[in-house]
Amino acid sequence: MMSRRHWTKAVLATVAALATARQRAVAAAPELKLPDDASTQTYDFDNKGIEAWRNVTGQWAVEDMGGAPSGTKVLMQRATSNEFNVIVAPTAYRDVDVTMKFKPISGREDASGGIVFRFNDGKYYVVRANALENNFRLYYYDRGRRQLASASVKPPALGQWHTLRVVAVGDQIQAWLNGTQYLDHRDSRFTSGAVGLWTKADSITAFDDLVIRGKSL
Repeated sequence: MMSRRHWTKAVLATVAALATARQRAVAAAPELKLPDDASTQTYDFDNKGIEAWRNVTGQWAVEDMGGAPSGTKVLMQRATSNEFNVIVAPTAYRDVDVTMKFKPISGREDASGGIVFRFNDGKYYVVRANALENNFRLYYYDRGRRQLASASVKPPALGQWHTLRVVAVGDQIQAWLNGTQYLDHRDSRFTSGAVGLWTKADSITAFDDLVIRGKSL
């Protein structure tokens, strides 16, 4: 009979093998592409502010920051008492390719940054990374947050800039952290909506170089 210790080790080995196999499958998945005539919106927060954006929750403001990826200004989120903080840009899309840079500055409960997409009537998808956790996750939000997909990653370091990307075409969603694709998932509950940025709980996070490719509705 297998001992409890050996059984636990066997279970952990199986879980690790399944995770490795899934990660290889994601890495091998063909990258989603948008049509060549998709339009591009770029926000570096030096030449374009957030006056037309919708502040759903949070304390969002354009601020000066030395060492910003481009220019001298970034978009900061400083609220620390909300469950989630969300701000969305004014244009709605169906299929999108979104890239942004984020710098998790502080947070004891959470130190994260995320991309919101297909935001409509308070419902949305979000892909996020957290400096306090070794996972990279896709959720949907509909009066509560529910996980759709997750991958193990090296936590993005506090005080450093990181790149997050998500591509959604039809019901297929792919996501990258710092140039590596970790997620490939299908979900059809939300089909279109705005793109935005996200933090959780007490995260104080800076954002820059948001680039949105897609066809507006």
